[in-house]
Amino acid sequence: MKNIFLSILLLCYFFQSTSLKAQQLYFPERHHWENKPPSDFDIDSETLNEAIDFAQKNEYSGSKDLRIAILKGFAHEPYHKIMGPTKKRGAPSGIILKNGYIIAQWGDVARVDMTFSVTKSYLSTMAGLAIDQQLIKSVDDTVTQYVWDHTFDGAHNQKISWRHLLTQSSDWSGQLWDGYDWADRPPKTGSIDDWKSRKLHTPGTIFEYNDVRVNVLAYSLLNVWRKPLPELLKDQIMDPIQASNTWRWYGYENSWVTIDGHKLQSVSGGGHSGGGLFINTLDHARFGLLFMNNGMWKNKQLISKQWIYNATQSSEANSNYGFMWWLNRKGNRHWKGLPEHIFYAAGFGGNFIVIDQQQKLVIVTRWLEPNQIDEFITKVYQAF
Repeated sequence: MKNIFLSILLLCYFFQSTSLKAQQLYFPERHHWENKPPSDFDIDSETLNEAIDFAQKNEYSGSKDLRIAILKGFAHEPYHKIMGPTKKRGAPSGIILKNGYIIAQWGDVARVDMTFSVTKSYLSTMAGLAIDQQLIKSVDDTVTQYVWDHTFDGAHNQKISWRHLLTQSSDWSGQLWDGYDWADRPPKTGSIDDWKSRKLHTPGTIFEYNDVRVNVLAYSLLNVWRKPLPELLKDQIMDPIQASNTWRWYGYENSWVTIDGHKLQSVSGGGHSGGGLFINTLDHARFGLLFMNNGMWKNKQLISKQWIYNATQSSEANSNYGFMWWLNRKGNRHWKGLPEHIFYAAGFGGNFIVIDQQQKLVIVTRWLEPNQIDEFITKVYQAF
């Protein structure tokens, strides 16, 4: 009887320790990432495989020659041209992490591809580091306090704060790297004269997705840091999370400036005109895991928990948008039936990093038809 009781105790201990181990957060080493079967987390493998099959069958319908896809996608914009590098894309790929472990992957996850506006979430992180390190005192400071050249001249532009740039609600007016603010995603009606003479909105009140203004943020941060943002990203984020050395962050052929006697390139916040972040799926997953764990990698806080909280709060101008992260809140971009605490990075062509801190879940998907993302994520959650 005593032996039976002891065996039961040992069995209970085994299952408890196995369960606790599954719940602990795992951080991969460079060149090695541990896999676990979905069943270790009570996730239905068959249902999860159905979601992956859906992602692979619903490939982005645009050209694999992204130069063609970009020019076609933004053909409505006057004077639009490609000024930065481009690269032909691969087939759909993706990774799903649970508690840091890979529970599913598909496609070539080591292939480096353009990632378009997912770059914006990396750019936002550069602002977060500047806040954490007190290079910028407050996101509510006007940018002209830090960038004193002609970029923020004029009564309207002088009112623009870092918060306004981060939430894409600045309505900055001007020209940067041969790009006019009014020519980026103009209204479907009206003429060039109408767009040029539009009424300016009070900063912070109206959300307008605009890559020229995002590039103004990148240029402003370059002036604050006084060193290339890719170097900053590498030193303070990507190397500590042991990402690969294959990623690159580009600007345009004409986005070079001189700071402290050095010629530096101001990077772009997307691939709208080429450039932006070129990166593989595995490295995206590491970045997502860092944010899933509130900025801490293993025992080191790389970016503050407070910044991540602030970056994932609804902005005044758009309930679905924070500091260059999309939020699954009630609004035009709400994924019905899915948790409202989800936040995600999104880019042209169906590039996504989806994060659920409560479920300890990270989902990266590349080249999924963009209008299928909510159905794909719903299918993933049906496996839980």
